[in-house]
Amino acid sequence: MALVVTQQVPTSSSMSVPHGPVGVGAARRRLRAELRACGADDAVIDDAVLVLSELLSNAYRHARPLDGGELVRAGWSRDSDGAVTISVTDGGGPTRPLPASPSVTAKGGRGLTIIRALARDWGVSETAPSGASPDGSEEPGSVTVWAVLAADTP
Repeated sequence: MALVVTQQVPTSSSMSVPHGPVGVGAARRRLRAELRACGADDAVIDDAVLVLSELLSNAYRHARPLDGGELVRAGWSRDSDGAVTISVTDGGGPTRPLPASPSVTAKGGRGLTIIRALARDWGVSETAPSGASPDGSEEPGSVTVWAVLAADTP
């Protein structure tokens, strides 16, 4: 008789990270570890880490932190088919996230284009400045950018 021990692996996770470059590394490490623990394909993990990095970097460069501190919220989930949804919520900024067409010599502006290339779908949701989201999960004036990565099917 064999004894099988199973490990409970979260299928979703979220964390608050500092609104700045230091938060990117911590979130990437945790996402990579959690996706690896739940058996995600290496290609999906690498793409998910890149997308999370781009979303957090965009929040740092272009948006304010969430009210009540110097934080943004990163979240991810993996559905039963293996698709991974990644989201970053910040305090909003003067513009809304849109893919750009930077020049060849531009130093930035390619983040959302990279996300569009890797993701099955992506989008932006906003919470009105005067009130929280209907379910109370988002702060007034917050902006969430999300992307869905398809499971890597052989």
